[in-house]
Amino acid sequence: MPEHVSQSEAQRLIYMDHAATTALDPRVLESMMPHLTEQYGNASSIYALGRQAMQTISHAREDVAELLNCQPAEIAFVGCGSESDNLAIKGMAFASQKKGNHLITSSIEHHAVLHTCNYLERFGFETTYLPVDENALIDPDAVGRAITDKTVLVSIMFANNEVGTIEPIAEIGKICRARKVPFHVDAVQAGGALPINVAALNVDLLSLSAHKFYGPKGMGILYVKQGKRILPQLQGGSQERGRRAGTENVAGIVGTAEAFRLAQEELETVTPRIRQLRDRLIEGILTIPRSRLTGHPVQRLPNNASFCFEGVEGESILIHLDMLGIAASTGSACTSGSIDPSHVLEAMGYPPEWSHGSLRLTLGKENTEEEVERVITLLPAVVEKVRTLGL
Repeated sequence: MPEHVSQSEAQRLIYMDHAATTALDPRVLESMMPHLTEQYGNASSIYALGRQAMQTISHAREDVAELLNCQPAEIAFVGCGSESDNLAIKGMAFASQKKGNHLITSSIEHHAVLHTCNYLERFGFETTYLPVDENALIDPDAVGRAITDKTVLVSIMFANNEVGTIEPIAEIGKICRARKVPFHVDAVQAGGALPINVAALNVDLLSLSAHKFYGPKGMGILYVKQGKRILPQLQGGSQERGRRAGTENVAGIVGTAEAFRLAQEELETVTPRIRQLRDRLIEGILTIPRSRLTGHPVQRLPNNASFCFEGVEGESILIHLDMLGIAASTGSACTSGSIDPSHVLEAMGYPPEWSHGSLRLTLGKENTEEEVERVITLLPAVVEKVRTLGL
């Protein structure tokens, strides 16, 4: 710990890992509370308490559909973003086996997509993993060239969870639409940061996760365009129009719809301030010797500031930041326990001496200018110490 930092200052949490999760918005909790207490009915029950629960779910579905510019029947509530990805990819692949066995995705997808494609390969599916450029951008024309008469699904993320690059989704979707190939988008990181209009984006399936936009953990959304058939991955009841068996989490569904509504409605007021904080963070941190910004310099999520530092281990930086009361990440939270270099940075062409030293700082609506300045002040000494110790 730097000598000029007091113990009390070090213990004041500065949370800059909003790509990993967000705090539940108090307004969202308030909307959920009645359905955790007196309105506890099972939506499959035919008596009044059950009918009330079903009506509540229907209203939430309508709210989400309006925000996404689709029909309520095209919305399914699921258990998380990973389940949404799994249901979209496995569901479409298995439902389309008579047509073909070819999938297309990118080399920088979240593991919820990559591992799902790996799983399907055990059942005879083949996957094309498209490369990206040094900014993590996917070439839409490469998607078109990869499509064959056996292609049953293209799955490309809206924005990368590690480096924040926003992909040309509408353009890719237009190519897929012209070739009559279903297009799935993992929009988990974009849900609380970008406007999402499924019609304008030309997508057929889209995944969201509530806890990324100040909603409850354990809740996700899957949009499935009308006419696209997916094979359900959970067998049981007929909930969610037969797409996802299991008793509905009414409180979670209400909280998800409310959180998504708030996130989308507040984009115009919240995003400019967060982007300004992000730009100041980037400006200050790039003064550190042998540092690089990762991801696209402009076409990136408004809250994402991601870096590489040559000759250090990102995990060591995290430990020292944690001692100073700063929460950050080296990349995807799902792989934060691993010491392997980021598959995203490897795909972008970073050598090990750089990719091992990754740091992701992702801002939220509660972060302040003072917190940003504190990180800018403390991080150079942390990196220098880690380098000196050879960590």
